[in-house]
Amino acid sequence: MSNLSSTELKRLHREWRRKTGRRLAIALDGVQGPFNVGAILRTAAAYRAEHVWITASGTGPDNPRVGKTALGSDRYFEVERLDDASAIADAARSRGFTVIGVELATGSSPLHEVDLTRDICLMVGHEERGLTKAALDACDGLAFLPQLGKIGSLNVATAASIAMYEWGRQQWTDPTDSASSPA
Repeated sequence: MSNLSSTELKRLHREWRRKTGRRLAIALDGVQGPFNVGAILRTAAAYRAEHVWITASGTGPDNPRVGKTALGSDRYFEVERLDDASAIADAARSRGFTVIGVELATGSSPLHEVDLTRDICLMVGHEERGLTKAALDACDGLAFLPQLGKIGSLNVATAASIAMYEWGRQQWTDPTDSASSPA
């Protein structure tokens, strides 16, 4: 075994992109930790998100500490700051996204049981308080990440990364969706 060369890595990424016929966007509802925002932006770029919305109360990519973690990944998608989660949900829906909040809340379903095989905007919330009431009300659906241990929550960047991976996994395993399907 050996590490892939840069050419082999490019080919591998191209193959996985062909298997992903749907779009992804991310919404940050009051996420303030610059390292969390940076990590989310970097993962969003890795999963080819096309848009990231940030509420006015959140930290944006212009923060130098965000940039240190994001490594310039915000150049790969549009970043837009809006007043609140409700405005973000409206903007996402106007672009054809279904808004799924990632939060352990009343009415939320395990993430792996939520149909993510369409254009999805994943919304995550503040590091300690989670999604605001306005965000919960604005989402089209809510999902949580099932956990097995004695700790009942994850870091917001970790939770967002897992949610983005699950979105991708469902694209790759859904037999009815392919890059040739109309998006």
